[in-house]
Amino acid sequence: ETANAPIFGIDVRGHVTEWNLKLAKLSCFSKEEALGKSLVLNFIDERCRELVGHVLFKAMNDEHTSSFELPLVKDGEVKAVVLLNATTRWGQDNEITGVICVGQDITEINRMKEEVAKTADNLARLVDGANAPIFGVDVNGMVTEWNKKAAELVGYSKAETMGQHLVKNFIQPENRKSVEEVLSRALAGLETANYTVSLRGRSGGQYDVLLNATTRRDAKGQIIGVVGVGQDI
Repeated sequence: ETANAPIFGIDVRGHVTEWNLKLAKLSCFSKEEALGKSLVLNFIDERCRELVGHVLFKAMNDEHTSSFELPLVKDGEVKAVVLLNATTRWGQDNEITGVICVGQDITEINRMKEEVAKTADNLARLVDGANAPIFGVDVNGMVTEWNKKAAELVGYSKAETMGQHLVKNFIQPENRKSVEEVLSRALAGLETANYTVSLRGRSGGQYDVLLNATTRRDAKGQIIGVVGVGQDI
């Protein structure tokens, strides 16, 4: 009852038989309000009812399900999201009497993931719409980012450049060795500022860009590529 994890139980009809204090706090439904009610029809987001019903059906047939997300709703609003393990509940005569679910509140974790996703999306829009040529490469020198300004300057669209080798395809031959060296240094964590790069356009023309080559890292700090932010000169 007082466990610091959301716990609920249902009988073979899917009606609530257990509803601890933690779950009451998360769902905004008291134990008295929940007991005897259909779990799926009263407390689960409509979009998830079929999936949750299937998980509970499996548990009723002695098939354990671990780590499934359960959005809890009240008045049409998702109040909390819990990560649950659904386990078959047995009676004294070894008969199945229902399901017991023990979970973890992941509401805040999911909210943070959404915020990160929104931030990443906003950053991607900012990069794409920037009034400066911006490109990125992975550790193999393959293009992973190519914004609208770079496309406008050189004449190659983002779709045409993605996955292509930057130096071999978009750098003037006489500059390829020095650009490779700049990228290699950035991939080793040594960034370069105000470096002149001669990009090769679709028509064969040369476009000089004053570039800052910055090391790109993942969430764990591992180097995953290079981002180049330039100025058309």
